[in-house]
Amino acid sequence: MKRATTTAAATETRSASRLIDQRIRDLDDWRGVTLARMRQLVLAVDDEMLEEWKWRGTPVWSRHGIVCTGESYAKVVKLTFAHGARLPDPTGLFNASLEGSTRRAIDLREGEQVDARAFTALVKAAVAFNAGKAAPRRARTTTLAAPRAAPQPTPRPTTQPRAKAPRQTTTPSAKAPPKPAATPKAKAPPKARSGR
Repeated sequence: MKRATTTAAATETRSASRLIDQRIRDLDDWRGVTLARMRQLVLAVDDEMLEEWKWRGTPVWSRHGIVCTGESYAKVVKLTFAHGARLPDPTGLFNASLEGSTRRAIDLREGEQVDARAFTALVKAAVAFNAGKAAPRRARTTTLAAPRAAPQPTPRPTTQPRAKAPRQTTTPSAKAPPKPAATPKAKAPPKARSGR
């Protein structure tokens, strides 16, 4: 079954790669050239980087989770890093989506170049962040817990049966006096009818 899963993932990656190739060809201007260059830099970082095609046409590069996406718009090519807010960016490559607490993006306009070394360092940091995020999950599933000792029953305190209170007996002279009989209420006289 593992082989079938691996084969399916490889087929899906090849299919995504073909779709990204087609996107680059369709962008027959500076945007296609820019997206192709950024793709090449991303893929060079890690041999196991996956290419995916998500959200109805967005190229996605993943390793232990999403590293970044490559979107193209009329005036920019946008590279959005899924956890960019948590990545070191000493050269200030991030220039878009700065207000959020999770993602960060790099907007490239026509004629702009990215420092390849700084960009590669950013992609490496994203892969490392994702690997660190994924490691605890793997550790939990592969680490065997030590067998637990059987719970020991808690000893119950021994209790003495309660002593019964002595019964109170009543003698006929100690009985309460009988209640007086209720007296019937007198009926009110009937109202007189006027004879009009």
